[in-house]
Amino acid sequence: MLAGADMWHTVAIERLGIPALKVSDGPNGARGGAMQGGVTAACFPSGIALASTWNTELVERVGQALAQEARTKGARVLLAPTVNIHRTPIGGRNFESFSEDPYLTARMAVAYIRGLQSQGVGATVKHYAGNESEFERHSMSTEIDERTLREIYLPPFEAAVREANTWAVMASYNLVNGIPASEHPVLLRNILREEWGFDGAVVSDWFLSVKSTAASVNEGLDLEMPGPGLWRGEKLLQAVKDGEVEESTLDESVRRLLRLLEKAGKFEHPEEEPEQAVNNPEHRALIREAAASGMVLLKNDHDVLPLRRESSRSLAIIGPNAKVAQIMGGGSAQVNPHYIVTPYDGILANAGEQITIGYEQGCTNHKLLPLLDTQLLLAAEDSGLKLEYFNAPTPGETPVYQEFATSSERMWFGPLPEGVNPQEFAVRASGRFVPKESGRHSFSLVSAGLSRLFIDGQEVLDNWTSQSRGDTYFGMGSTEVRSQIEMVAGREYELVMEFGKSATSMASAMRLGYLPPLPEDMLERAVTLAAQSEVALVFVGLSGEWESEGFDRAHMELPGEQNKLIARIADVNPKTVVVLSSGSALAMPWLEQVAAVVQAWYPGQECGNAIADILFGDVNPSGKLPQTFPVRLEDTPAYLTYPGENGRVYYAEGLFVGYRYYDKKHVAPLFPFGFGLSYTDFVYSQLNVSAKQIGAGESVRVSLEVTNTGKCAGHEIVQLYVRDVKSSLHRPEKELKAFSNVRLEVGETRTVTLEIGREALAYFDDNAHQWVAESGEFEVLVGSSSQDIRATTTFELTETSSWL
Repeated sequence: MLAGADMWHTVAIERLGIPALKVSDGPNGARGGAMQGGVTAACFPSGIALASTWNTELVERVGQALAQEARTKGARVLLAPTVNIHRTPIGGRNFESFSEDPYLTARMAVAYIRGLQSQGVGATVKHYAGNESEFERHSMSTEIDERTLREIYLPPFEAAVREANTWAVMASYNLVNGIPASEHPVLLRNILREEWGFDGAVVSDWFLSVKSTAASVNEGLDLEMPGPGLWRGEKLLQAVKDGEVEESTLDESVRRLLRLLEKAGKFEHPEEEPEQAVNNPEHRALIREAAASGMVLLKNDHDVLPLRRESSRSLAIIGPNAKVAQIMGGGSAQVNPHYIVTPYDGILANAGEQITIGYEQGCTNHKLLPLLDTQLLLAAEDSGLKLEYFNAPTPGETPVYQEFATSSERMWFGPLPEGVNPQEFAVRASGRFVPKESGRHSFSLVSAGLSRLFIDGQEVLDNWTSQSRGDTYFGMGSTEVRSQIEMVAGREYELVMEFGKSATSMASAMRLGYLPPLPEDMLERAVTLAAQSEVALVFVGLSGEWESEGFDRAHMELPGEQNKLIARIADVNPKTVVVLSSGSALAMPWLEQVAAVVQAWYPGQECGNAIADILFGDVNPSGKLPQTFPVRLEDTPAYLTYPGENGRVYYAEGLFVGYRYYDKKHVAPLFPFGFGLSYTDFVYSQLNVSAKQIGAGESVRVSLEVTNTGKCAGHEIVQLYVRDVKSSLHRPEKELKAFSNVRLEVGETRTVTLEIGREALAYFDDNAHQWVAESGEFEVLVGSSSQDIRATTTFELTETSSWL
C-alpha cells in the first residue's frame, strides 16, 4: 500500500476489502488519466489568475467546481493546490502558484481546499517545501535559514493543514539544506506531524521525489508515486527484515492511507466511475467570472477602455495570441479542454455588428513549431494519424496494435495499449499530408525517446541517431530538430514518423510540429491595419511552451518580434491596447507608448469571452497584482543567487521577497504588489482601530469607510499592511496581514472591518525557535496597493508573548 499501483492509483487489496483510490492532476482542472488528449475537461484560470481576484469566496466556489470535475474523472483526490512562493518572476511554475506573499497565498489556499474538500474530494497541497524554481529541481538543495522558511515559505502549508485540514501533502523533489524534502525529519516529522498536528497522507511528487527506502518511510512519507515504486516493495520488505524500519512505522503509514480512503468514501463506494466529459454550464459561467475577475488593468490613459459599442467604428485585432487562446501554462497542470474561446472569437461575438473588425497576426511567438493540424492529414479512411505499435526497438512488419490519433503529439505516461511491451516498443505514425499553399514548409520533431520523420520515403528529420537533451517533457525530452521542405499546394505527401522507446528514458513521447509558409510582410500588414483602425488591440505574451513545469524562463522579455510589433503599432495608433497572456511579470519597454495594458494571465477555456467582458466594460476590472512587476530582471531580489550552482541555491534575500525587497531597497517597480486599476474610483476615509492598546493574546479591529465616487459599480480590494515600528530583529517595512474584496454601487459607502491578532504582529526568532509578538508600537497602513497607502494609524502591544 505504500507505493502506487500505476500512474494514478493506489494499490487495492481485495482480500481485505481495501479499494484503490484514483488521483488526478490539477490545479486548474481535473485532467483524468491521460497526460495528453483523452476525455475533455473544464479548464479553469491558473493559480496566479485566481489569486489576482483577491476573492476567497470566488476561489472557494472554484474549488467546489474542481471537486465536481474530479468526480467526473473517477478521482477522489486532486493534486492541488500549488502554494510555492514567487521568489523570482522567471520561475517556470509561477503561473500555477498564487503569489509572492505568504499571507495572500495562504488565504487562497484555504479557500481552494475548503471548496474542494466540501464536495468529498481531497486536496494535496504542494510542493513541500522550498520548491520555487525548476532548474535542476530533482537534485537542487534549497539553502534557506529557519526564520525565512517559517515567515515566508511555510505559512501557506501551515494554513492548509491547520485551517483547511488538507487531506494530503505532496513532498517536493528538491533537497532542503542538504536533506531530501521527502525524508526531511524537521519538515515532515517535527513541523508537519508534531507541531502542526497533520494526520493525513504525505505523498511523493511523481517519479524522482523519493530518494531512499528506510529514511523516507521513517520520516513519514506514506505513498510513493507513481507505481510500481522504485524504493518500496521488496526494498522496503528487506529494510524491515534488516531492522531499518519498524513494523509499527508501516502501520502508521498504512493507517493514514486508510483514513484517506475513508474520507474519500471509497469503502462505501469502492467502484471507480468511468471518465466522462461533462461540459457543465455552471462551470462555464464560473470560469468566465473568475477569469474576468482576475484580469488586471495596468494602464488606461485617457479612459481608452472600456470600448464603447455604440460609438466605436473599427477595431484592429493584432498579434500571435489573438486567434490562439493561451489558456494555461505547461506541464502537469495542463488539461484537454472542452473548448477554447480565442480572443478574436470572443471579441467578434461580443462587439456587435456595427463595429468593423480586421485581423493580422503581425509576428509569431512560438517556441516549438505548432502542432500539425491533423485535419490536413488523411490516414486510411479517417483524418489524422494511423499509429502502429511494435514490441521491438524499431518499427517492423506486423504491428501488435493499431489506432488512429487526432493529434500530432502523443505521450505514453500511463498504461500502454493492450499487448504492447512498456519496456521496449516502437511506433510508426503515418498519414497523407495535403498542404494548402505552395512554398517552404517547416517540420520539427521533439521526443522523449528516439524519433525520425520521412516524407515520401526520404528521411528529412533525424532525432534518432544523434539527439540532444532538452527541457521538454519534464526535462526528459530532446531539443527540437527542424527542417524546411519545398511543397506544392494540393499535392499529397506521405508522412511517416517513427518512434522508439529509449531504454534509459522514464518517459515516452513524440511531437510533430509544422508551420506553413508565412508572409514576409506580416508586421507591415499589421501596422497598416492599425493605422486604418480607431482602436488597435494587440494580443501578445507567452504560452505553456515558455512557462512550464520542468524549466524556468531565461529572461522577462517577450519572445520573437512582439516588442517590435507593439512599438510599431503604437507609433501609428494612439489608442493601442495591449493584452498580455503570461503567468508572471514581463518586461514592457513600450509601456509609455501605448494607451492601455490588460494583464489577462492564463484565464482558462473562456479566455476570449472574459477578455471581451473586460474590454467592453461588461465587467469592471478589479484584479490586483499578487506579484510585483519589476522594471528589469536585475532589480529582483533573487537575481544574484538564482538559479544556483553546484547543486545549491541560496535564498540569500531572506525575508525580503517581492514587495518586501522593493520597499527595503527603495527600488521602484514597474507595477507594485497589489496594484490594479478600475473603471471607477474609490475614496478611503475614517480609519480607526478598536483599541489604542492591546495585551498579549488580544486582537485589534481596524475599520474604515470606502466610497465609490466614480461612474459605475465595481469591486475594491482594501489591503491592510502592518509595520513594526521598532523591533529587536530586522523586519520588512510592511507586510500584508488582511484584505477585503468589497463591491460598491455608484455613490455607495461601506464600512470595512478587518481584524488582526498576535500572529499578524509576530516574527520568528530563530535563536529561541519560537514566534514572538514583541511589545511596542505598530503602524497600520491601509491602501489600494503596497505603494498606494491611503490612510495610517497606530496602536501599541503592551506585552510580549511567544509560542510555537
